[in-house]
Amino acid sequence: MSVNLEIERFGPIALVQLDRPDVRNALNYELIDEAAEALRLLNQDKDCCAVVLSGSGDRAFCAGMDLDVVRQLDANSCADWLVRLKRLYEAVRGLDKPSVAAVNGVAAGAGYQLALLADLRVGHSGARMGQPEINVGLASILGAHIMAPLLGHARTVELTLSGRLMDGDECFRLGLFNYLVDPEEVRGKAIETAHHLAQKPPTAMRLTKQRFRDDGQTAFDAVFEAATRSQREAYDSGEPQRVIAEYFAKRS
Repeated sequence: MSVNLEIERFGPIALVQLDRPDVRNALNYELIDEAAEALRLLNQDKDCCAVVLSGSGDRAFCAGMDLDVVRQLDANSCADWLVRLKRLYEAVRGLDKPSVAAVNGVAAGAGYQLALLADLRVGHSGARMGQPEINVGLASILGAHIMAPLLGHARTVELTLSGRLMDGDECFRLGLFNYLVDPEEVRGKAIETAHHLAQKPPTAMRLTKQRFRDDGQTAFDAVFEAATRSQREAYDSGEPQRVIAEYFAKRS
């Protein structure tokens, strides 16, 4: 039974909600594992024809990695974290049926990457997305790789090195949001979009998505290897530990 995840059915559509609203649906080990397994099972479920990803509450889609977990990582344990994260990302990329991210609030770091891995995205003007890892001393490797095909090199460099978050209007203008709606309409529009995509011939959908996936698989595998090397070096330097400790000290 999932304790960090909620799954609702709307006919052939499965709404998968990250359910840790008290920490803005940030990813810990349990949530990563539960979400990856849920998506794997939904991919096998013949009654499920499309998946909508969202976050519980109205504050966040997913705030990224749970900093309580991040501050306990070291040069060795960060590799296990990335193995688990890759399993989740592969579960999204590996869906043979369409996926839509309902970005109902902040989508930062790993949460931003998760949203970008969905086929389409729905958001609102107050939603914020971006890649802030560099601000806490972490090498920003995965996000840059996932962003680049969508935004181009120059914009990816700017967002990665600045660590800034974009508002919903900018996301829509750049094409990251396919639809921009009022906050209370985000999930409904995502489900409506998923219903539309679910009516497409399933074999054609599966084979088309497989082609997209195959085109980038070698690079996807390579970037996780690069991310593991980089995060080990970052943690060996002590920088993430120091920056995150300073962050928690300011909060206390």
